[in-house]
Amino acid sequence: MKKLLITSTVLASLSLPLFAGSAFTDSEDAIEYRKASFQLIRHNMMDLGDMIRGNVPYDAARVQKRANALAAVTTLPWEAFTVPGADKASGDAKADIWANLQDFNSRADKLQQDALQLQIAAKGTDQAAVKAAFAAFAKNCKACHDKYKAD
Repeated sequence: MKKLLITSTVLASLSLPLFAGSAFTDSEDAIEYRKASFQLIRHNMMDLGDMIRGNVPYDAARVQKRANALAAVTTLPWEAFTVPGADKASGDAKADIWANLQDFNSRADKLQQDALQLQIAAKGTDQAAVKAAFAAFAKNCKACHDKYKAD
């Protein structure tokens, strides 16, 4: 019995790399994942934007929380664009993404860097620095949407 348990454990652990190659079961799963990732970005960005624009009271702790979240969630959606079949019509994503994948990925990298700069600014007490970092982040978001998101 002990030998069977050890053999089963070894075989199971050796098969893990087969399943670890992708977090997605298929292209539809990848599309849903990236949509959910963008929703997380949108939620945190909108809340932060409301505070920066003065629509709701500025709360430094909440700004930090949202900036931390953006630094994390802006790393999420990009791999889902590389799953085979993920380039099929999927609502908001234009085919131009896959025709210009290098540019798209460059913009994704820039967005992540902007999010890190926003996170750094949010650690301080200078609201003007946070506002400037948020403006750079939002500008990059809009530029990518203008080019790669269907209306």
